[in-house]
Order: sequence, then C-alpha cells, then structure tokens
Amino acid sequence: MTSTITTGAIALLVFGSIIFFHELGHFLAARWAGVRVNDFSFGMGPAILKKKVGDTLYAIRLFPIGGYVAMEGEDEESHDGMAFCNKSPFKRFVIIAAGATVNLLMGYIVLAILVSSMSMIGTTTVASFDENAVSSEILMPKDKIIKINGSKIHIASDITYQFVKDRDGIMEFTVLRDGTEITLPSIQFKMVEVEKGVSMISMDFKVYGKKVTPADVFGYSWGWGISLIKQIWGNVIDLATGRYTINQLSGPVGVASAIGEASSMGMSTLLMMVAFLTINIGILNLLPLPMLDGGKLLLLLIEAITGWRLSQKVEGAINTVGMLMLFGLMIFVTYNDVAKLLWRK
Repeated sequence: MTSTITTGAIALLVFGSIIFFHELGHFLAARWAGVRVNDFSFGMGPAILKKKVGDTLYAIRLFPIGGYVAMEGEDEESHDGMAFCNKSPFKRFVIIAAGATVNLLMGYIVLAILVSSMSMIGTTTVASFDENAVSSEILMPKDKIIKINGSKIHIASDITYQFVKDRDGIMEFTVLRDGTEITLPSIQFKMVEVEKGVSMISMDFKVYGKKVTPADVFGYSWGWGISLIKQIWGNVIDLATGRYTINQLSGPVGVASAIGEASSMGMSTLLMMVAFLTINIGILNLLPLPMLDGGKLLLLLIEAITGWRLSQKVEGAINTVGMLMLFGLMIFVTYNDVAKLLWRK
C-alpha cells in the first residue's frame, strides 16, 4: 500500500511538473505578446486554491490531470486590444509554440543534469564482443560506427535505437576503419524473444567509454535529445503505418506504472524517464492534429502565407471536436492500461 501511494505521488509530481512548465510556456509568451490571460490553472475541476492578481485568476484545481491557460479571445470573438485573436499571426504562433518549446528545453536540462552526473559516456567505437558474437565475423574492434541502415550515428544511444527498431536482424553498417570509410552490408545478429510474439535483436558488441568533460555536458545532452526526438517520431510513424497498434499505446495509468518502476531503479533512471516524457509530450503536441498545438500552428502558418483565416466560431468547433477525440483516446488507453495491469496479476 505504501509503495502504491509513493508511486502515485511520484507520478503526480512528474506529470504535474511537465504540465506546469508546458502551461507556463504559454503563459509567459502570452504576457510577452501583451495578451490578457483570464485564467492560469493547474489541474482540472473545481478550484481548491485560487487568487486573482490583476486580470488573471491563478488556481490549483481538484484533479491534477491537466492544466490550462485561458486567454481572452482564444476561442471566441473579442474586440479587446489585448485579445489573443487580435494579435499578429507571428505573436499567436509564438504563444502556441511556447508550451512544446518549454517541454523540449526542460528535457534538455534534465539530460544535461544526467550527463553531468556520469563519470563515463558511451562512444560510437566498437571496443569488444560478447562470447560467441555473430557480428565479430565482420565488425572489428576500433571500428567507428558512422551509419546503421543508412541512418547517421552520432552518439551511443543512436546505435541502441537502430537495434530496437530493426525487424529482421540483418543490418548494414558504415564504419571508419583505419581511416577509411567502408560499408559492411548484411551483418546478421541473433534475434531474442523478449515476450510472446515479440523478438528483439541481440546487440553482441560493446563500445568504448570516455570520461565526461564540460563540453560533453552540452554536446552529448544535445545529441541525446535529438536521438530521443528521432525515436519518438519513429514511433509515431510506426503507429501510423501499422507496425504498432493503438492497443499498444499507454495512457496515464500505464505511464504512472512505468514511472513507479523507473523510480525503484534509482534517481538516474527516473530522470531518464522524466526527460523522455517531457520531450515526448513536446513533440506530440506539435503534431498537426486539431486537438493539439500543432493543429493550431498549421492554421496559423496557412494564415500567414495566404492571409486566409478561419472564423473563431469554426476554429472553436474544430478544437472542441478535437478535444472530445482526445478525451475518447485517453479513456480507451486508460482502459487498456488497467486491463494490462489486471492481466499481469
């Protein structure tokens, strides 16, 4: 019981922080643009703490499952000079993009904290092979991996990602060997069944490590963040193309469970989970879908290029439909999460 409460508290803290900073991004950008913010709330439902300062009501609400910034003229017509709808497309674009931007920045900061706490980081140079490694017949120690299956390799996590996403265990490597760039096609790796019907490639070699320098804190963190972004986009593409099904998506319950597992493995694992989640939310929010910030940004780009603009009434209706779709998806994945947890038991 105690562990369940602790897991729930940690999950709420993580979710709350990600949501708070996302909404704070919108809020600060709105202030910069001279937009009146009527309500800045953390959580949903009735307010349990609230205070009005100037034109803005600041509130903490009962259910810590979201948050929002309500701006004057965001979803309705307004003749107020400080209304969102009366600002230039550029200012509106900055306000909408600010939430995801802050999430990405937050993720980078967490990754930088992680890197600065490490004594060693992985390189992209092959160091040794596992016993009975299949790849040792083609790869050699001191090969610097440049590409795998045509994708550029910048840091060690790029190698791991290519192994995770490959389907048949046959991979093409481009390496730098003795100063010469060579391509090694059709390297066969063993496939290992991790659960019923799901197999993954066995990465049977190790790479050299190097001591962390101050420059690595910035450079490696940046590369790590880019690697995570590529992984997230890859997962979106896999979902769209049918490699993954909607049944494999996780909602708040599943993510909370994953956060609990990560926290039990130590602070570094928990921070890694936080970084992945905040970058994930930042990227997914930029998808050009009606219920997300990306959908609004797409409309603003069309407006900036063509001068054509949807009426506030139509845009508000699109956002409402999108929000209902989002809630429907959340209910579905939450049901899936609960079913999976019960099935495990």
